[in-house]
Amino acid sequence: MNLYDLLASRFPADRSRPAFLLPDGRAVSYGALEEDVARTAALLVEHEVEPGDRVAMQSVKSIEAVAVYLATLKVGAVFLPLNTAYTEAEVDYFIEDAEPALFVEDAVELVADARTRAPLWESVAREDGDLASIIYTSGTTGRSKGAMLSHGNLAANAAALHQAWGFSEEDVLLHALPIFHVHGLFVALHCAFLSGAPMVWLEKYEDAQVLAALPTSTVMMGVPTFYTRLLANPGFTREAAEHMRLFISGSAPLLESTFAEFEQRTGKRILERYGMSEAVIITSNPLEGERIAGSVGYPLPGVELRIGGGEETGVLEIRGPSVFGGYWRMPEKTAEEFTADGFFKTGDVGRRDADGRVWISGRAKDLIISGGFNVYPKEIELILDEMDGVVESAVIGLPHADFGEAVTAVVIGSGDERAIIAALRGTLAAFKTPKRVFFVDELPRNAMGKVQKNLLRERYAGTYGA
Repeated sequence: MNLYDLLASRFPADRSRPAFLLPDGRAVSYGALEEDVARTAALLVEHEVEPGDRVAMQSVKSIEAVAVYLATLKVGAVFLPLNTAYTEAEVDYFIEDAEPALFVEDAVELVADARTRAPLWESVAREDGDLASIIYTSGTTGRSKGAMLSHGNLAANAAALHQAWGFSEEDVLLHALPIFHVHGLFVALHCAFLSGAPMVWLEKYEDAQVLAALPTSTVMMGVPTFYTRLLANPGFTREAAEHMRLFISGSAPLLESTFAEFEQRTGKRILERYGMSEAVIITSNPLEGERIAGSVGYPLPGVELRIGGGEETGVLEIRGPSVFGGYWRMPEKTAEEFTADGFFKTGDVGRRDADGRVWISGRAKDLIISGGFNVYPKEIELILDEMDGVVESAVIGLPHADFGEAVTAVVIGSGDERAIIAALRGTLAAFKTPKRVFFVDELPRNAMGKVQKNLLRERYAGTYGA
């Protein structure tokens, strides 16, 4: 089944029920959303978008952007969301690599145009293995990889999460996440749509709007930064959180101190889960039962998880219906990342305890997660190393109370810190740009000459006071 048809089949029978609740008091019904999707699908067909074509979008968060995503599914095309912080140079790479039939920069304008079209109600039939989306993830070689997710992948994960987290039509999801990655786009939207539930729709996270929405919401999905900011606000009290049945955290590790302080403040335990672009959500702490700080819980039903290498701790390997089919136009890279018996090597290092819970202990590929966004050092190092005065660079993540990790550069050479950061801002998204640049005479290395980034992390650990 086409993923859109699956989602729409669970919309409320009364289409006048709200799908989106806006901060200004307005509501957008499921019926209005459905009609926008049908008319936008007609416009895509007018633009000669065919099944299998890519539709790329770099647009601000809006209800219209959701309609473009769903319309892309409806016509059998492949949705390619792009971070709004990406620079023109970064976007050029994605367009060259994915060759989209259509690039949407303003979803609001596109849907406004679509509303003058005759609706297209019939969806294009899709098989489980047909592509639904390509999600680009930064590569350790500096070249981004497009993870190919099928209709079957996304449907399987959505169904598993809907059940695991106990979603129903009585829920109201507080949606403050961006919709250019799997957390806000797939995890949040799909759970709400499969329930026919409304979402409090916030353009971005802001303390005041989130606090105002809590009394009428039941579920919140966020990155750890959301929760540290709430805890720093005196207005976030036990009473403020009383109406909520579930707080979910993901996209970056949740500090045990945050978990403990949150429980002390509200009497509620955050449910931490673990996922990645290549498989959406992989594990989750239980809805009913013990949620343990530091653990990301158990594999979702249908997910096989094992520790590679046969050791107690090692790279997590996974197999299951939500695991992607491979990287776009990278057959050799795809082959490298899968085992002979079909398990995907996540690159995350962890272990399973006697109870079967999963614990993540590190990342094998030096991934930095800042504010919930993935940053691969190599991409930044390649740019730094081309700068005048820079002999060699090493980019690391350092503890930061707000962002979880702060991108930091350590450079052999000379130069002006502010000038280097300003230059990087011109070519990199803000979340990838180092917050500090340190100059050194040499970098610590092992016997093979490889830079020992663990020693750099230790040396500069207190930089941001976390």
